[in-house]
Amino acid sequence: MIAFCGLDCTKCDAYIATQTNDDALREKTAKLWSKLNNVEILPEHINCDGCRVNGRKTVFCDKLCPIRQCALQKGFSTCGDCAELDKCQKVAMVISNNANALANLKNQNL
Repeated sequence: MIAFCGLDCTKCDAYIATQTNDDALREKTAKLWSKLNNVEILPEHINCDGCRVNGRKTVFCDKLCPIRQCALQKGFSTCGDCAELDKCQKVAMVISNNANALANLKNQNL
């Protein structure tokens, strides 16, 4: 369950709340994400089965994530398939904020 950007979906609170139908975690996640993004995110927006699989996704992951849109447009399984990964500004923030993301992307191709 590695996302296009290298994040592990199974560690994401939106994914966990969806898979376990945990409304308390949805509420907690909505509050945190609202504060972090300075927008109102409601608990009912917190539903995601993972960005690379068919199913529910948060609005951001489904429609707004530039990383997901780029990988889909290029037909890549993840950004790890892209020859420009090491210099990509779209995925750079994710990689710089999550030590495992780059390793996840590189391991996807083994």
